[in-house]
Amino acid sequence: MGTRLNPYINFGDQARAAMEFYREVLGGTLTFSTFGEYGMDASPEADKIMHSQLESPGGLTLMGADTPAGMPPHQVGNNISVCLSGEDVEELSGYFAKLAVGGTVGVPLEKQVWGDHFGMVTDRFGINWMVNIAGTSSR
Repeated sequence: MGTRLNPYINFGDQARAAMEFYREVLGGTLTFSTFGEYGMDASPEADKIMHSQLESPGGLTLMGADTPAGMPPHQVGNNISVCLSGEDVEELSGYFAKLAVGGTVGVPLEKQVWGDHFGMVTDRFGINWMVNIAGTSSR
């Protein structure tokens, strides 16, 4: 397998709900590890997510975690975007539509000056997404 680019998102204390939402959007297998499973079982953070990983059937990977004590406070949208790109119009349009549920569309998914269809949406967890559908200039 070649090198992959994996976005990793800290969610404050919403990692489980956020990652389950993304599994609904993207499909695939989702795994969780809690702080309690790794030696912090007596901690108030024992049930929080230390690491989660979503692997979609199409080869997408998304990782996330809760923000543990001692780390800088969680700030929604602190310069993170996740980009989905490819040529499958139906698949990518579907992802965009699902991400927009409960969120805010910043740029509608439509043809752009470079010839592709592109859109931006902030989902209900405050995460910024970009969707680019390549090769759609004639569609």
